[in-house]
Amino acid sequence: MTQVFNDDPEIRAIQERLQSPDGEVRRIAILDLADIAGDEHAPLLVAALRDPHAAVRAEAARSLEAFESETSVVGLLARLDDADTEVREAAAHSLSELKDPASATLLLPRANDADSFVQTAILRALRELRVAASYEPALAALRNADPVVRREAISVLGYLKRPEALAPLTEIAANDTDADVRRIATGALGYATDASALPALLSALRDPVWQVREEAATTLGKLGFAEAAGRLIEALQDNYWQTRLRAARSLGRLRSRQAVPALIQTLQHEHSNLRKEAALALGEIRVAAALPALEGLQADPDPEVRKAVRLAVQQIQAASSVEQA
Repeated sequence: MTQVFNDDPEIRAIQERLQSPDGEVRRIAILDLADIAGDEHAPLLVAALRDPHAAVRAEAARSLEAFESETSVVGLLARLDDADTEVREAAAHSLSELKDPASATLLLPRANDADSFVQTAILRALRELRVAASYEPALAALRNADPVVRREAISVLGYLKRPEALAPLTEIAANDTDADVRRIATGALGYATDASALPALLSALRDPVWQVREEAATTLGKLGFAEAAGRLIEALQDNYWQTRLRAARSLGRLRSRQAVPALIQTLQHEHSNLRKEAALALGEIRVAAALPALEGLQADPDPEVRKAVRLAVQQIQAASSVEQA
């Protein structure tokens, strides 16, 4: 076992329990240690990662999420190969909580691990660290046969926001066989600064999976390309209200005047959240022609809709006053 903390009776008592032949006693001792431990006590938790009882190893792995020393990271990396699934998942979660970019030097050697679980865990941890060196491993991981690995690789690239990653992300958004991979790639394209991603995003608005269409509608609003308005207006007729809602919100962000008739029509939708979003969008666009339709909703049964209508009317009236001044 590790050093005995004779100067701290509470820690010393916990360390004695960590040597108990009863695995459950050792597990509870880990919980107690995690409640009071400082950085100097992390070696006790790291040592517990090698406990013969899987429940103790898992508890130690969970507890180490708050410790970012090199010893802790190395210990958690070793547990990614643990025979017990709970231990592996606990270690992966704690690694994903790392905030110190210096930890990347320990993670990168396993970024292209042959084990998909390990590779996924490493990429997830690297995503939060946003270090430039994670770019190449993430780019290579886009070709992995496991869609879970590809999803994490996309997230790393999305966080890094490298212009040269836009082309492979665009390709995946359009053609990947996994719907969730296409959805995540579609969202990752939101950092584009030019129209290179526009064709893929417009195509994604017609993806057979509604979650991809919803993500495309959201991303197009963030990018602010006026050319997307026509396809977003079409999306107001999507079979899923979630996609309609995002399309309405994005049309408001684009301040698309050509969307006003379609948004006015959406004010009559049976879903109150769509009526609310259409009202908010019209308020952003600020066209006086929308006032009669908005004023007709001032008695809407949903208070959130009424609130959105009041705000929209105020925005349009304020804009009209400025134009007339």
